[in-house]
Amino acid sequence: MPLHPVIVHIPVALAVLMPLIAGGLLLATWRKWLPARAWAMALALQAVLAIGGFAAMNTGEREEDRVEKVVPEAALEAHEDAGKRFMIGAIAVLALAAVPMFLRRDSLKVAAMGAATAGTLAVVALGYDVGHKGGKLVYVEGATKAYTQDQAPNVQARHHDD
Repeated sequence: MPLHPVIVHIPVALAVLMPLIAGGLLLATWRKWLPARAWAMALALQAVLAIGGFAAMNTGEREEDRVEKVVPEAALEAHEDAGKRFMIGAIAVLALAAVPMFLRRDSLKVAAMGAATAGTLAVVALGYDVGHKGGKLVYVEGATKAYTQDQAPNVQARHHDD
């Protein structure tokens, strides 16, 4: 079984959740419901998103040779390029999310948190793009054939032995 489809759900799910989490922490900090150090949760989750994205890219690259035998190269490259853009965005937002941790004034911290929160929205859009292109590989281009065609003779052989 390919590992890439399993791993990609970590960064994609976090990309969707991060605007809500970061926005909630921003509001809670701005209203002084939570101390500014609570923003560390957003920073940690953004780090998990970036690490998960890195793992997804690595597993995708490992499976690329097998999948490129059954899907058009242009479609595979479009997905790969979208994945790279997603990673650039995720890392940029991670860096931006770290800024409030180094600021002293609360007003500057809140402004930096706001900028990072806005950045999470861009990462959602980038995540949608890479996911859409990956979905096209599977559902339109038939990427699953890279795994099902090789296994078909074994399945038939087992049925004949029964």
